[in-house]
Amino acid sequence: MPAYTLKERLDIARSIAEQAGQMIRQARQEQSFGRHYKAGDELVTDADVAVDRFISDQLASHFPGETRLSEELSPDQAFNESAPQLWVVDPIDGTVNFAQGLRHVAVSIGWMENGVAKIGVVHAPFLEETFTAAEGAGAFCNDQPIQPSDASELARSLVATGFPYQREAREALLPRLAAVLSNCRDIRRNGAAALDICDVACGRLDAYYESVSPWDFVAGWVVAREAGASVGHLYDVPADVPVDLYSQHLLVTTPAVHSAMARLLRDADSDA
Repeated sequence: MPAYTLKERLDIARSIAEQAGQMIRQARQEQSFGRHYKAGDELVTDADVAVDRFISDQLASHFPGETRLSEELSPDQAFNESAPQLWVVDPIDGTVNFAQGLRHVAVSIGWMENGVAKIGVVHAPFLEETFTAAEGAGAFCNDQPIQPSDASELARSLVATGFPYQREAREALLPRLAAVLSNCRDIRRNGAAALDICDVACGRLDAYYESVSPWDFVAGWVVAREAGASVGHLYDVPADVPVDLYSQHLLVTTPAVHSAMARLLRDADSDA
């Protein structure tokens, strides 16, 4: 098996993501996908499964023997942190947006080595944008370098978040939402976590917080970190889970507001 450099891995992952994006565009154009729900609440389409299988087959061809964690094909392995090489894949981040004809949809492919996320590709086929990053090499959108905003106070910060599919789980998040609306510029809910994180990385948003699944955030996490954004968690990460794979209570911000944003959200939790 060849020993790939980080750049070679990134180039292959980008090519796979962009080919997957073509599949997504074609599926929407032809409306050639069925819809059903898993766990009662979460929409999944035939396109999710087909794209996931394509990406998995491509990764297996290029990187045989490396573990793959993806939303549709291997969700039960969400914390397989023992794998020395781990690909983390969301075939369609923003499935509801995809099915509804909205544009915030992305293919997300991240790669981790010994628990550290080192490569991220987030390709948005309907926005015609591809975010890429590799450890130590900076972050880019369509090959142009990106960096976070210079926002320095919460009152002028535009914040993004998302909400779980389960309606009963949303009520607990309302205190955070109220705190953000009261103390920040405004809030956005775009429906694709990977793109929210990348939008912080390139300065369109100033902060993002949410609890998601590993495949939703790993690739964007690398992009944001390499762009110079502050990435972290609101609470301590369990000792048996790699920090870069732990997807609960994420906080990604432009550096100057990270501490204040974390304090605001933790205070909202404690007051609830």
